[in-house]
Amino acid sequence: MKLTAKTLYGLESVLAAELPELGAAETEILNRAVTFTGSLETMYRVNYCSRTALSVLMPVGEFMISSAGDLYREALKIGWHEFMNEDDTFSVVPVVKSKLFRHSGYPGLVLKDAIADYFRHRSGRRPSVDPLDPVMIINLHISSSRVTVSLDSTGEPLFKRGYRAFQGPAPLNEILAAGIIRLSGWNGSAPLLDPMCGSGTIPIEAGLIACKIPPGKFRKKYAFAGWKNYDPELFDRIKREAEGKIVKPDTVIMAGDVSAKAIAWCRINAGNAGLSGLVKTEVADFTNSASGFSNGFIFINPPYGKRIAARDSENIYGMIGTVLKNKYYGNRAWVLAPDRASLGKIGLRAEKKLKLFNGAIECILGAYDLYEGSGKKRDR
Repeated sequence: MKLTAKTLYGLESVLAAELPELGAAETEILNRAVTFTGSLETMYRVNYCSRTALSVLMPVGEFMISSAGDLYREALKIGWHEFMNEDDTFSVVPVVKSKLFRHSGYPGLVLKDAIADYFRHRSGRRPSVDPLDPVMIINLHISSSRVTVSLDSTGEPLFKRGYRAFQGPAPLNEILAAGIIRLSGWNGSAPLLDPMCGSGTIPIEAGLIACKIPPGKFRKKYAFAGWKNYDPELFDRIKREAEGKIVKPDTVIMAGDVSAKAIAWCRINAGNAGLSGLVKTEVADFTNSASGFSNGFIFINPPYGKRIAARDSENIYGMIGTVLKNKYYGNRAWVLAPDRASLGKIGLRAEKKLKLFNGAIECILGAYDLYEGSGKKRDR
């Protein structure tokens, strides 16, 4: 069957590389999504094991329309009874980019009516709409005159791993953290440092990768568990297989922050993820640190926006560049910034600059090879 995995902007290629490892075939990269083919088992496994997917959708209807009436009639043709019963609740999530409708919410109402009438015609009863905690989440995507109706197999997005008990303002999205680590090429064989770790998203996601812990291990709920065709024995087998691959790696992962509160949060979150013994934490000021860290990967997500005053944000990137150049040569650094101007204040030549999104917040990721006494590009 055809499936669609949604992701954050800039991580499409990372997700496309990850999906075949989970049993997917025929991957195709779209904007913020990757389509693929697979079985029910593949859908369960991607939900449970993917580090860079936000959600997994199963299309149940694709057609062209020229009016709201067309939408209603085509939606009636979908075999809704194959996926849900009259006693199930449902909600419709519309994403509409079409001149056919003046109000983007109206197509969602049309689809709700079609689903209700489908069941009423079959049995005289209809499922109820529940926008807060529905059994079935139905995604309606309309682009111009093309319509795709999908079932959301995930529910709450997959960045909600389940290990985070504490977080600061504007925390780093877990999927973005995992994606950045994947983009860097880090695989657990080299030491890793996050000197501004906040509540610990980057070191924790790195720990999950190094230990091969499935990111779904800590989640309590998936939307597909409410589907009529849910196979609990199959899902239990997938979980056992994934958790049977967990290892205890010989990996160094270091997390530091100037805030004692942030480090306390990081320790609790890491403990919830089963990484207390792997993620080493320290209250430390990056500007005054004596490095001793070499041949490793450094990931820095400096405070910006809600997390810091504008004046301090302007100064922090210059400081980062100075400290990296003078104390952390022999490493590779990846720095996240709100814009190219901020990244430019680092004063080092970036090997790569990648546009990404932390949720709805646009940001730029810069990659730097660090070596003693020079901002020029090193021969490799």
